[in-house]
Amino acid sequence: MIKKARTLMISLKKIFLNRRKKEGLFKYKNYNHYKKVQIEGNIRKINNCWVDENNIRFLSKYLEKKISNIKFGICHGTRRGKEQEWFRKYLGVDVLGTDISPTANQFPNTIEWDFHKIKSRWINNTDFIYSNSLDHSYNPKECLSSWMECLKIGGVVILEWSTGHIESTELDPFGGTLKTYKKLVQPEYKIVKILKSPNNRFWNYKKTFFVVVSHKN
Repeated sequence: MIKKARTLMISLKKIFLNRRKKEGLFKYKNYNHYKKVQIEGNIRKINNCWVDENNIRFLSKYLEKKISNIKFGICHGTRRGKEQEWFRKYLGVDVLGTDISPTANQFPNTIEWDFHKIKSRWINNTDFIYSNSLDHSYNPKECLSSWMECLKIGGVVILEWSTGHIESTELDPFGGTLKTYKKLVQPEYKIVKILKSPNNRFWNYKKTFFVVVSHKN
């Protein structure tokens, strides 16, 4: 009990400090500057994994209920490729991952790709798109628009947001609260649901939510 109380105090302190972090959008000199920063950051953190398997299992169960006959999904900004690995495991379907860094080629079912762009074969042919990396976008509105263009009728984009996505930095240019993410989605698209991570605990500093987005019609 004492340990949990201490953890709660530390969490509250971090939340307070988080509120002082700067939201917004970092401005790069040009596209080459953006790409260089992202690739260098990817290589520097190549052994780190942000995504949690328990969350992917949870989202897979949601997708199975939400979408009938899932065939294809995309995970953007995946670094080590765990997202697509675990979605493939729990859904048993084809899931492709992307990352802007050449290191993408080291991991199965992953391609080197700037997630602001789309391949013609993805358009109207994707059941779901998942990403915890929208904070790496230099133009989140354009990025989301590209992802939405890929969806089949009834498909969804799942944006993972956590307390770690608030601050705007050179490596994570788009910083914002959960409210900021909601504003990015609306009014052009529909927020189907906001899911809470099964890992959320009141004493934990890090809180994770999933903003499920679809077309209005």
